[in-house]
Amino acid sequence: MKHRATFTLDDQTETVLRRTAERLNMAKSEVVREAVQEYGARVGRLSEAERLRLLTAFDEYVCRIPERPLAEVEAELEEIRRARQRGGRAGGRAGRRGDGHR
Repeated sequence: MKHRATFTLDDQTETVLRRTAERLNMAKSEVVREAVQEYGARVGRLSEAERLRLLTAFDEYVCRIPERPLAEVEAELEEIRRARQRGGRAGGRAGRRGDGHR
């Protein structure tokens, strides 16, 4: 099913559309349909420049992650879990100072 639509194009865009249609021996509407499909497929994807910027940042920060033995990491996570069950790492209940004052 096809739908009719009306768009206003600036002179430069209309010239590019006309020339592209002529070069490809296609109707301008077909060029627009293909362009919209192509653009729609790219939306949400990173540009090559953005992808490279993020990969560079990743490489820069990954090397800063300290290497720790797995057992040490698991022990710390377990300590955090136990502390949360007790109400905090200090072992007291939230809102209490432990000296009788509130």
